Amino acid sequence: MTKLNPTAVLNIVGLTPSLIGEHTPKLKAFWERNAHVRLEEPFPAVTCTSQATMLTGKLPDDHGIVGNGWYFHDLAEVGFWKQSNTLIQGEKIYDTLKQYPGFTCAKLFWWYNMYSGVDWSVTPRPHYPADGRKVFDVYTHPLELHDPLVKDLGLFPFPAFWGPAAGIGSSKWIAASAKWIQEKKHPTLSLVYLPHLDYSLQKFGPDAPEIPEELKAIDAVAGDLIEFYEKQGVKVLVVSEYGITKVTRHTDPNRILRKAGLLEVRPSVTWEILDAGASKAFAVSDHQICHIYLNDKSCLNQVVELFKKEPGTRKILVGDERKQYGLDHERAGDVILMAEPDNWYTYYFWEDEKLAPDFARCVDIHRKPGYDPVELFLDPAQPLVKAKMGFTLLKKKLGFRYYMDVIPLDASLVKGSHGTPADDPAEAPLLIGAVALIHGTSMPMTSVHDVILQAVAGL
Repeated sequence: MTKLNPTAVLNIVGLTPSLIGEHTPKLKAFWERNAHVRLEEPFPAVTCTSQATMLTGKLPDDHGIVGNGWYFHDLAEVGFWKQSNTLIQGEKIYDTLKQYPGFTCAKLFWWYNMYSGVDWSVTPRPHYPADGRKVFDVYTHPLELHDPLVKDLGLFPFPAFWGPAAGIGSSKWIAASAKWIQEKKHPTLSLVYLPHLDYSLQKFGPDAPEIPEELKAIDAVAGDLIEFYEKQGVKVLVVSEYGITKVTRHTDPNRILRKAGLLEVRPSVTWEILDAGASKAFAVSDHQICHIYLNDKSCLNQVVELFKKEPGTRKILVGDERKQYGLDHERAGDVILMAEPDNWYTYYFWEDEKLAPDFARCVDIHRKPGYDPVELFLDPAQPLVKAKMGFTLLKKKLGFRYYMDVIPLDASLVKGSHGTPADDPAEAPLLIGAVALIHGTSMPMTSVHDVILQAVAGL
């Protein structure tokens, strides 16, 4: 009978070798007493793709997670940040380990958490009443886990998880939930997501003066959690999904396609919305990757030529070229753009800000047909924006409908992005763990699956 070793995998988003130093004494100590390697990220190097790659040991053309969102052909709709685990195609590490008697798993805020088949899971999941409100909450499996967890830890600080108020509070709560699960359930494998650095690095850029304090904050949370697990006799692995590079420019692919007469919009109330199903071509932007889908395949060469002329794109992948980057999947775009390291792609499709959809000025990650890091900012053009935000929150508390239109439409505010392979190993994602588990100086991110398997089951 195989002896299983309790293991915790801490996913510290955005952590790279260059960030470990004087401002991260606890992580530096963990780095120095363990082995560490660069992880060769998949393309795109974004949250959902990286996590699926680690959990399956496969690339997107096998596991199907081609980004944080994509075009659902059968619905003729773009969908971002879906949560069902069934979207990951193939066997996950916790499925593989179920063959061993006594194996249990806790999945804490890693994506595609719902219906994952693990023993205990916690993930963000608001409620959306019919009156238009958004009520913050978490989804747990089993359901009975929810009330005692929230009773002991308090409500999950949802505004600290994403948006202008994003900060260390969400990572603190997630770390506390990991301790809570460990003490009460003692899982064999814990998967813990600590997102804090993702916010500040995108908002300010990796070399900004604000970053040292943000590093100290995540070092305190992660260092304390490492110490907690080690005292419990739990092996700890630290991973990250990608490194974040400084960006100084952006590209608006949908506006380029619209100008060329390939993209359609639909008037809606007093604004416009992207009509993906009616467009000959449209873009789904996701950080530094852009999937361009063609409803009219005859415009392929036209689209390629359009973006060859536009600055800011490192590579244009078409046809079999997608296989070279592990993106030969039906969910991927017909044309895929890879940004230059200092550039990122917006989802913007309107030509007049007055016609931007109402959700563009809100934190609304599900309705936007692309990723929007501008949601990390309050609109500087609104001088009383914080007062407005407070009044709107009061309306929410009193049970009224509300419209939190405090997000700017200025893509130049964003100072950090990710998605393309790192040119400098010091700016790449990493893996830190026991010497016996890690070899060499570089490993593909697919190898994380086997490292976890070896850590838990000695295989």
